Amino acid sequence: MADPKGFLHHGREVARSRPVDVRLKDWNEVYVPGSLLPIISKQASRCMDCGIPFCHNGCPLGNLIPEWNDYAYREDWAAASERLHATNNFPEFTGRLCPAPCESACVLGINQPPVTIKNVEVSIIDKAWETGDVAPQAPERLSGKTVAVIGSGPAGLAAAQQLTRAGHTVAVYERADRVGGLLRYGIPEFKMEKRHINRRIEQMRAEGTRFRTGIEIGRDLKATDLKKRYDAVVIAAGATTARDLPVPGRELTGIHQAMEYLPLANKVQEGDFVSPPISAEGKHVVVIGGGDTGADCVGTAHRQGAASVTQLEIMPRPGEDRAEHQPWPTFPMLYKVTSAHEEGGERVYSVSTTHFEGDEDGNVQWLHLAEVEFADGRLTQKPGSERKIPAQLVTLAMGFTGTDRDNGLVEQFGLELDERGNIARDADFATNVPGVFVAGDAGRGQSLIVWAIAEGRSAAHGCDRFLTGASDLPAPIRPTDRSLTV
Repeated sequence: MADPKGFLHHGREVARSRPVDVRLKDWNEVYVPGSLLPIISKQASRCMDCGIPFCHNGCPLGNLIPEWNDYAYREDWAAASERLHATNNFPEFTGRLCPAPCESACVLGINQPPVTIKNVEVSIIDKAWETGDVAPQAPERLSGKTVAVIGSGPAGLAAAQQLTRAGHTVAVYERADRVGGLLRYGIPEFKMEKRHINRRIEQMRAEGTRFRTGIEIGRDLKATDLKKRYDAVVIAAGATTARDLPVPGRELTGIHQAMEYLPLANKVQEGDFVSPPISAEGKHVVVIGGGDTGADCVGTAHRQGAASVTQLEIMPRPGEDRAEHQPWPTFPMLYKVTSAHEEGGERVYSVSTTHFEGDEDGNVQWLHLAEVEFADGRLTQKPGSERKIPAQLVTLAMGFTGTDRDNGLVEQFGLELDERGNIARDADFATNVPGVFVAGDAGRGQSLIVWAIAEGRSAAHGCDRFLTGASDLPAPIRPTDRSLTV
């Protein structure tokens, strides 16, 4: 290992953020460019040669974290990049967006702040792009087999890249006008600049992957017709059916799903609009939902010039230390302050929306809420706790309930669903329809980006084996795996 006593010599340091008053004036990533490299060698040296690296199990991809920490400490960036890419197709995505369950499983984290695994990861890949160590890997020979991948989010892109490198001719179908799925239109620019997606797409094109945008399977092209064209299909369409809030006043103007609001803000950055069709400028904004998507709405509203931003969460505020029922090395639910929360606004816990109130023109003006508490496994409203807060723009960020059932994809393929409403699959990620596989949120349900990439890689293994009878592609997980993470 790099330095057996590094964790004794150095404390945990993370990437520095740009000042709030500066970063709110633009949409660039919040971190100071280049601030990681001067500290990353010391941080990588904190990886402590622990004998049993639980970080491997904490990461669904099985990332070889101690190995690339060692190379990063020695500043052997080419070797570090090779080890990083051995298990992860897109470390620049996970290094920016993943909540780092690997760090929760870090052995050092038992009694010290864990290794800054995520920061080391993103430093390695950014350096690799800078030095030209990321190059297309075209297959040596073609198999003569064709595969359609439905969806260009992280699961679809991972499956497509793996299958292309195995020699199959792969076409990715994306219903949006650009490739990237939620990476493109669901993740704000200040969390990940879209240039990171663009250069990966160019790499994949150079390897032979083809992309078909603006085509929704089930509507623009029947699923049955798609299946006739290709030897196999991988469905990675995500879990895009948003959970709604059926309370009085929901029909008022100004109440939107988060995935209506965020994509329009991203389209402004792509140059499609001069100003967003849904804007928080000068408005009192309420975000319902306390997760990462809610935080994305908070940061977006700040940059659009909201008069105020309030984020509501029905659950109690998490603790800052592990709960007894979430011991190391599991992924704990902890109180988290994201970059968006650093920028302002109010967070309110243990509250539930009772109804909305609008003006005479049908525009939302007020949100009525009440405090709630859990007792005997039931959610109850506290008497006399009702109040209202100003709300001229409301975004619903309460998660997703499953894959889209309105476009006919599930019915046209004749796919079976599991008890949670996701597309059912077997140990090879195969559906009940021969030659049709499923990966990512469409089969797993709403989850983390690192799970999506792991599922895409594993589904590619199953698909490759279906096409050729055997596969050398890695399969990091099985559909039933939960590892140590959520």
